[in-house]
Amino acid sequence: MANVERVPCTRRVRTIQHTSLLLIFIICVVSYMDRGTLSVANPLIRNELGLSVAEMGVLLSAFLWPYAFTLLLAGAIVDRGKPRRVLTVALIVWSVAQGAAGFIANYGQFLAARALLGVGEAPMFPTAARVVKDWYHESDQALGVGIWNGAPSLGTAIAPALLTPLMLVFGWRWMFVIMAVVGFVLAAIWFSVYRDFDAQTLDEMDRHYLYTGGEIPEAQPVHAAAWGKLFSFRATWGLILGFFGNVYIGWLFIAWLPGYLELQRHMSIPKTGFVASVPFVFGLIGSILGGYLADRLTSRGMTSIASRKLLTVIGMVAMSLATFVAAETASNVIAVGSISVAIFFGFSASGTSWSLANACAPPSYAASLGAIMDFGGFIGGALAPMVTGFVVQATGSFTPALLVAGVIGLCSAGAYVIFIPTEPIRTTTLAGRLA
Repeated sequence: MANVERVPCTRRVRTIQHTSLLLIFIICVVSYMDRGTLSVANPLIRNELGLSVAEMGVLLSAFLWPYAFTLLLAGAIVDRGKPRRVLTVALIVWSVAQGAAGFIANYGQFLAARALLGVGEAPMFPTAARVVKDWYHESDQALGVGIWNGAPSLGTAIAPALLTPLMLVFGWRWMFVIMAVVGFVLAAIWFSVYRDFDAQTLDEMDRHYLYTGGEIPEAQPVHAAAWGKLFSFRATWGLILGFFGNVYIGWLFIAWLPGYLELQRHMSIPKTGFVASVPFVFGLIGSILGGYLADRLTSRGMTSIASRKLLTVIGMVAMSLATFVAAETASNVIAVGSISVAIFFGFSASGTSWSLANACAPPSYAASLGAIMDFGGFIGGALAPMVTGFVVQATGSFTPALLVAGVIGLCSAGAYVIFIPTEPIRTTTLAGRLA
């Protein structure tokens, strides 16, 4: 691919790229602010509902289990259907769930609201992956993915800083309702502005930029048998097992960082609102930088799979080592610095993992393979808050939970090395396994 002269991106496609990527970025930021509302309000909700630390861990995981399993269906729906309609419906569903959380009366209702939030948010990342796959040349996709993949880090970073004063002024219930209104507005904007790839007419220059040679690959309908056969490929299991550790560590910090700073580091609620946001700023930088470097390596002759795999493994190892440092240090400054390093490399690895999934996927299965990878990741993400809650309650410390997370991250780095092959999953190979 590096020896083929590239056609520059046309102005029309560039406009579509910028518009769609900006909208996806904003939607991802808001989604992670929605997810972070419970973490920000953790102490107040625990006190009002009389919850133990372990019960709060279960509540923090309630979003993640439905999210993980809905991902499997969501990816196939995005590949078969229309990203425009799918994401619009998803935004409406998760905004209803977010608003409902402001009116709960007991623990069971809160669990149900968070579960519905997980169902609603599941199509978001597969949609984002498919939009980048549709509108970016293969050599430019890693940076596009890195940009939208950095949005969760920004959303998590600004959530404590924006939501904490909102919660302290209006109460935690109105915080949930206000975020629901924001979601409904975004649903209307996305549906009004974005148009699906197959609804657009491409001229010759558009096609030559998007596809080397100018020939659009024939779309293969996504059906259950072919989707199921994706699980017979090593690449699929490498993505599942590798992403498990990335999201496990990431969600340990997303769900528990304010509580960790309060319980382990003895910081006040207003102070945690600021300090908890600092590490996630570095996640945005790491995600964008990882995507940029992956595309640069590809332009210099590495295959798309090799460049993304290399940076993903480096990111996972660095994320794990930084988590070990955070676990063992007695210094608050070093702990926050180490967590910042962990999140920097974690989001770098997350972005290159999503672009790795795009590189491995057959043309019509980008959202499906990405969603399967994300499913594996969010099984880890679902376990992390719950396991951490039980460990902290049993031991009175976050240190064992952080050490376990670091070991899981190193194992997941090994999964990328062992299972990810050098070649993508070909449509013909997938069809052959159906025979």
